[in-house]
Amino acid sequence: MTGQWIQVEAKDGDSFSGYLALPKNGKGPGIVLCQEIFGVNAYIQSVADHYAEEGYVVLAPDLFWRIEPGIQLGYTEKDFGRAFDLFGQFDTDKGMEDITECVKALRNRSEVIGKVGALGFCLGGRLAYLAAARSGVDCAVAYYGVTIDDYLVEAKDISIPIALHFAEDDQYAPPETVAKIQGALKEHENTDIHVYPGVDHGFSRTGSSHFHRTTADLAHQRSISLFRKSMGPHYDFSDLWDKHCEYEFGTRDVDATMATMVSEPYVNHIPTMTGGVGQIDLKRFYQHHFIPKTPKDTMLIPVSRTVGEGILVDEMVFCFTHDIEIDWMLPGIQPTGKRVEIPLVAIVKFRGDKLHNEHIYWDQASVLVQIGLLDPAGLPIAGIEATHKLLDAQLPSNQLMGKWTESGNG
Repeated sequence: MTGQWIQVEAKDGDSFSGYLALPKNGKGPGIVLCQEIFGVNAYIQSVADHYAEEGYVVLAPDLFWRIEPGIQLGYTEKDFGRAFDLFGQFDTDKGMEDITECVKALRNRSEVIGKVGALGFCLGGRLAYLAAARSGVDCAVAYYGVTIDDYLVEAKDISIPIALHFAEDDQYAPPETVAKIQGALKEHENTDIHVYPGVDHGFSRTGSSHFHRTTADLAHQRSISLFRKSMGPHYDFSDLWDKHCEYEFGTRDVDATMATMVSEPYVNHIPTMTGGVGQIDLKRFYQHHFIPKTPKDTMLIPVSRTVGEGILVDEMVFCFTHDIEIDWMLPGIQPTGKRVEIPLVAIVKFRGDKLHNEHIYWDQASVLVQIGLLDPAGLPIAGIEATHKLLDAQLPSNQLMGKWTESGNG
């Protein structure tokens, strides 16, 4: 963990501890992170560190301090029993007083620039929802918040952007409960309620038996989008991606390429499953199997680019002469000397001002056709014609559909 523990003054004059995580540049908007029923444990601290990496000053207060200060539970059967006992003793109104004091504390810190939001999971999801009504935050995100339906009368006091994430199979927030929440907030134009199919309570908690990575990633993307739109920080992701590509294909500088990425990045070239996870493996991949194994005449022809909050989708034509063995695209295939031009799509996600991951897609069948290893005769695949069609929308469509002519005869 990279944060530090600080003291926050309570409304009644006492004080309690909180885990504070700062972004790399030391400043940013603030987030009060509301814990699960397991305390400010290693998982909650990792969430704080994660959002700090996104550019936020994050404070995760110990909300059980009146019952058992400093409690940090794991997820054994015994821990669950103790957690539910603490949950039963927890005073929501007192907890909300503490969260309000944390909001004030963040606003008074020199590291916090601009606005303050709330984020919470489970019990903390309920508290993040209530923070939107009571604590003067500028936005709020709640994951699988429990018993929010007991506080729907406070929905009228919410005027800020909020996002609520629910699991379809959550016994603690079942579909009928979510429906009540949706009904109460349907007139609130700044509310996004997401229900994720086939997942359960805790789908975002790493290490949980209910953890579901793709759902967690999607929910995080939506959460970051709300936070960035509501309070920043804002980055030029297009420029960051251009620099990354220049270091890969222009200057061919491994260290400069890695410097554009977070400390634990990953890259996946989907058709060939090449790339790497983590700093060590990915640097090894770039150093030995990507940068020196990409043809010198490689050219990227831009087609379209879509930039969102923390994500970029780049559509291009990837052109090269197959004059070396290309480990990452054509592993084990000796050079053919053939010219290849293929549509390629890069989906790039960022954390803060660094690249976090890349998913790269292309049509491997088209590559194999163009280098002469796959005969397209009788198969619904295309070679360079697919690229020509991408670049010129007026070229004929449906050329691989033998029945296309028949359907035009009435």
